[in-house]
Formats: sequence, structure tokens, C-alpha cells
Amino acid sequence: MKIRDQYQVCEMAGEHIIVMPGRYGESKTRILALNASSLVLWEQLQGRDFDLDAAAQVLMDEYGIELDTARRDAQRWIDKLVECEIIA
Repeated sequence: MKIRDQYQVCEMAGEHIIVMPGRYGESKTRILALNASSLVLWEQLQGRDFDLDAAAQVLMDEYGIELDTARRDAQRWIDKLVECEIIA
């Protein structure tokens, strides 16, 4: 999987966010806020193909957590990005 190129993180009022404009026929713009670990994953994985294990490895390297915890957290991050159609 890969983060779609059209999405970028920006900083607004001290928060890191992804702005997702409404699609044709929709008026709602969605904003997704990233916490510190989500931002680390984004920065490490943007622009390259990755899988669950690669995302978990980023978390283990950055935070020194165990594999099971890293995989669970990475899966939640991936699930949210898939839900928002940010990952292709």
C-alpha cells in the first residue's frame, strides 16, 4: 500500500492535520488530525510502498515497543487511512 500523493500533512495552530476536500457533489471537507506516532508513521512511510510489518517496524524503532503492540497500533493507523481513502 502507499499514501496517495495528493494528501499532505500541514501544521495548523500547533496540530498536524490532513485536509481532505469534499468530492464532487459533496460539500463536506474532512480534517484528520495526526498524533505524534501517526505523524512519525506518515513521515517515515510517505512516498514508498509499505505493509503492516514495515509500519510496525517504524513504531518499534521509534518507541522501543514490542511487536504485538506495534502491529496493533500500526493496524489502527492503516485502517483509519484506508477508511479515509488516503492509502491506495
